[in-house]
Amino acid sequence: MVRENPPNRRVLSPLDHDALERLALRYVERFATTRARLIAYLDRKVRERGWQGAPADPGSLADRMVALGYVDDRAFASARAGAMARRGLGGRRISAALRAAGVGEDEGAALAPMIAQGALAAALRLAQRKRLGPYAVTAPDRAMRERQLAAMVRAGHSFELARRIISIAPGDDVALDVLISGEEDFCDISNP
Repeated sequence: MVRENPPNRRVLSPLDHDALERLALRYVERFATTRARLIAYLDRKVRERGWQGAPADPGSLADRMVALGYVDDRAFASARAGAMARRGLGGRRISAALRAAGVGEDEGAALAPMIAQGALAAALRLAQRKRLGPYAVTAPDRAMRERQLAAMVRAGHSFELARRIISIAPGDDVALDVLISGEEDFCDISNP
């Protein structure tokens, strides 16, 4: 949907190749971005302002920004995944955000081991922020426990990991230490 300019706003002239390149440079200097996001931004600007001259090619301009090192999908993905993990978000949520940002499957797959390795730390960070499981003030009833479990699953953590963390009683440092050290196998069915 193209919005019409209000009557008191100045009408911008249509873009040409040089103006589009200036917009791309300004965008990559202000924002960490991916190649796909840069192309989407440039396409939107061409739709909004119009185009004059030879046909616009935002893809080749984005490729040029990648070649110059101004856009790096792998660095963007690594920084975004690290920030989301520090906020306590899980692997599924991180992967979805990276796909939405236009990070390719190769870059996302390269980060999968790092995300999996930090899954427990991220889940514990979320539990601490939201005061769930061992970080809760009081022991939750069944309905509250289910809501807490759902909150962790929505944040992208596996059901099993969320269940393990939520099942730890508030203030039970011994059980928390066992979970962190990995001495007990919670996935083993034979282990009651």
